[in-house]
Amino acid sequence: MPYVNIRVAGALNKEQKARICRGVTDVIAEVANKPKDSILIFIDELPHENIAKGGELLQKPADKK
Repeated sequence: MPYVNIRVAGALNKEQKARICRGVTDVIAEVANKPKDSILIFIDELPHENIAKGGELLQKPADKK
C-alpha cells in the first residue's frame, strides 16, 4: 500500500487538496502500477514559522517585503 506524505507551508483550501490528491494518486497508480484505492495521502499544513530555509524562518507571503 503506497503512502505519501505532503507537507506544505501554510494552508490549502479543500479544492486544492482534492486536486493534489487526484494528481498524485493518478501518477502513482500509473507509474507504480498500483490500484488507486490502495494509495494513502496525508497532507500536513505547517505554520510558516515552523519551517526554515537557509537558516531563516519562513514568513507568511503577505508579510514579505
